[in-house]
Amino acid sequence: MKALRVAALLLTLSGSAGAGAVLAGCGGTSSATSPAEAGLEREDLVAVSRSLHQAEGSLQREMAATRIAWPLVANGLPASIPPATQSKVAAAGAAARAILLPALMSEAQARELTGPAAGIASLFGPFRKLAERGWTLIGAAIEEIDSGPPATARFARENVALYIDGVYDGHFDAGLIGKSLLSGYRKLGGEKAFGAMLPQAEVDALARAYSLATERLDPHSGVKLGS
Repeated sequence: MKALRVAALLLTLSGSAGAGAVLAGCGGTSSATSPAEAGLEREDLVAVSRSLHQAEGSLQREMAATRIAWPLVANGLPASIPPATQSKVAAAGAAARAILLPALMSEAQARELTGPAAGIASLFGPFRKLAERGWTLIGAAIEEIDSGPPATARFARENVALYIDGVYDGHFDAGLIGKSLLSGYRKLGGEKAFGAMLPQAEVDALARAYSLATERLDPHSGVKLGS
């Protein structure tokens, strides 16, 4: 039965990723057609920037735990999984579940965002889900391989590549947030238009925090489905 629950969670995980990709494209291509619309997009970008700053500490803690656990699973689970791997995966999962989701980034409120802010929210939400569920499912797979019946253990090992890829893809999405923020900021007029509401230095700091240099995992996931 647990194998069925894992499979159901995986379907949810995959759906979240696909929805995020679509939303990111929609938010990134919108353009203001009037001063009023541009003003609203600036307000939303300021609010999203504050939300990113609010969540930054929890992302740093998750990334620290992930960098410890990632090399242990990036190329698949070993035939014999040491207890240290299980504990470090569990720590990464706990840190991922603790990633702060600002109210503005919630699914309900994110739908109301306009312009570049919408694209940023559509990257943040799926990243959080992919990281949380990816690590949780990797942990569940380790438990099944370690102590589950043979059929369930085999299912877990054959499908763990999907969960590992989910963690990688989530962090890659997080690394695109900074690029999207900088692009949107410039598109809406930069510091000249935002003034003290959102200075260039603040945008640059957030862009560094949510960059591929900060969030992308190394090495790239090397495990194949069914291996």
